[in-house]
Amino acid sequence: MAMTQDPAPDIAAGEGEACIPFSVAQQVEFCHARGWTDGLPVIPATQELVDDMLEAAGLAGDTVLAEMPSRNVSLTAEKVAINAVMAGCKPEYMPVVAAAVKGLAAPEFGLHHVASGHSGATTIILVNGPIAKKLGINAKNNLFGPGVRANAAIGRALRLVLLNCLRYHPATADAATFGTPGKYTCCIAENEDDHPWEPWHVECGFKPEDSVVTLLAASTMTQIWNFSEHEQLLRCVGDAMSFLGSIAITSQTPGAVIFGGEHAQLLRRSGWNKKQIREFIVAHSGRTVADLKRAGRVDGEITAADETKFHYALDAPEELMLICAGSPIGLLSMVLPGFGGSKAAGRSRPILIQ
Repeated sequence: MAMTQDPAPDIAAGEGEACIPFSVAQQVEFCHARGWTDGLPVIPATQELVDDMLEAAGLAGDTVLAEMPSRNVSLTAEKVAINAVMAGCKPEYMPVVAAAVKGLAAPEFGLHHVASGHSGATTIILVNGPIAKKLGINAKNNLFGPGVRANAAIGRALRLVLLNCLRYHPATADAATFGTPGKYTCCIAENEDDHPWEPWHVECGFKPEDSVVTLLAASTMTQIWNFSEHEQLLRCVGDAMSFLGSIAITSQTPGAVIFGGEHAQLLRRSGWNKKQIREFIVAHSGRTVADLKRAGRVDGEITAADETKFHYALDAPEELMLICAGSPIGLLSMVLPGFGGSKAAGRSRPILIQ
C-alpha cells in the first residue's frame, strides 16, 4: 500500500492506497493519525520508494516472505518494503530486513511469546558476514546506541512490521509491563575483525563469506565490568545470567553474552575455546533451590536438601550464544538473559541473506 492520491483502509491488510495530503508535514501527520508509526515520525512510502526497495532486494511485491498463522497474516515483500521505507531504510538494507522478517516466522523463535509477554523482550537483529561492513552496520563503539543509520533503520523496520502488519500494538497484543528502549529499534553486527574464535555464523555451519541474520530475544541488557582474570570475568557473567529476579531463570530460555574488545582479548590469551567458556558460565549460573524459594521464585517449604540442590539459568551450555562486539577499549561486556516464556523460544536459527 504505497501512498498516492487514492484512499485506502489499512496498511496491515495491504489493500489499496492511502490518500496523502500535499505538504511533507501533513503526510507525516497523516501517518500518525492512521497509527502507522512507533511514535516517531516516518517517511511516507510512495510507490517509487517502495519499488526501489523491492528492486534492490530482487523481490516481486507479491512474494510471500513469511506466513504468520498466529496473526492470520501473510507478510509479502511489498508490505515489508513499505515499512522499510517508513523506517528510513536505504534500498540496499532491504535484503537484511527481509531475512529478519523470515526469522520472525521461525517456529523456534516463538514470536508470540516474545512479542506479547509482560516481560517486554527486546528483539535483537544480529548481522554476520560481509554485508555488515558493506552496509556500515555498527559492530563497535556504542553499537546499542544512536548514531548509525543502518542499525537504527533496519531495527526500526522490523518493529514497524510488528506494529503495522502483525498488529502487536502496546496495551493490546503487546502486553509488556515496561518494555525497553530496544523495542524501538535494535540491530547490531558482530565484530569479526581479530576475533578470538570463529564468528557466530561460521560456528553455525555457514561460510565466512555468507551473510546471515539471527534474531534473539532478551529480557534485559546487563553490563559486566571486570578487570581481573578470565575465570573471574566468567563468574560475573554467570551471576548476571542468574540473578534472583531474572525473568529467565525459572524457564531457562536461551541467552547470550557479548564480549567487548578487551574482554575478548583476555579470553584469547586464556586459550579457552567457546565450549570451555560456555560450560564454565553455565556451571556458575546456578542458584540453590533454597535461595529461589526464599525469593519466592519457587513455591514450597525449604528443606535441608534445597540448600545444596542447584537450579541453573540454562538447560545446556549450547543454549548460550557467544558474540564479540563493542568498543575495543573498555573492560566491559554485555549479558542478555532470555525473556522467559517457553524454553524452546527466544532465538532463530541464522537465516541466509539472499
